[in-house]
Amino acid sequence: VLHTIKVIDDRIANPLYALLLLTGLTMAFILPLPLTTPWIMSALVLYAIATLLGMVVFVPIFRRRIQLLETEGIEGARYQAVSKQSTLFGLIVGVDVIAIIFLMVVQPRLWG
Repeated sequence: VLHTIKVIDDRIANPLYALLLLTGLTMAFILPLPLTTPWIMSALVLYAIATLLGMVVFVPIFRRRIQLLETEGIEGARYQAVSKQSTLFGLIVGVDVIAIIFLMVVQPRLWG
């Protein structure tokens, strides 16, 4: 299952995240909405944070999780610890993404 998740993430989800950024920026330029609009800027910062957390923290932890599952099995202490880390960072990125969705839908007046 973890290998399937990794394949789906690499081949479907990650390219769609890039496409999402590209289409969002295209819409901002077409409308035109300045990228300095507070809710857009905030969402872009959160997008950058989610991307960095995903690439620098979550992906290595997920790879380690697969490796430990193959060597120790699901009951291994190190696998269990890495699995908890993976879940924690997945939740953090998930909350970040929910905040982005909120900003994009509600477009709140944040400052200025």
